[in-house]
Amino acid sequence: MEAPIHTVNALFKQLGLGSAEQDIDRFIERNSPLRSDVEIHEAKFWTQSQAALLKELKDNDADWAEVVDQLSARLR
Repeated sequence: MEAPIHTVNALFKQLGLGSAEQDIDRFIERNSPLRSDVEIHEAKFWTQSQAALLKELKDNDADWAEVVDQLSARLR
């Protein structure tokens, strides 16, 4: 059995944000560009719980880390 593949849409659901493509595109437009010296979970636009979730997923969950990296790249 293969591990589940996570998407940016699923990540946005986990963060409690709109997860339709239009919602994600609007979020990225509104919050870009993120400076290269700022870790994604340190960005000012996250709530404290969203930032904590992003850090946890990036640090401890290989299944989600790639998706967090994809979002980070899209924000830059």
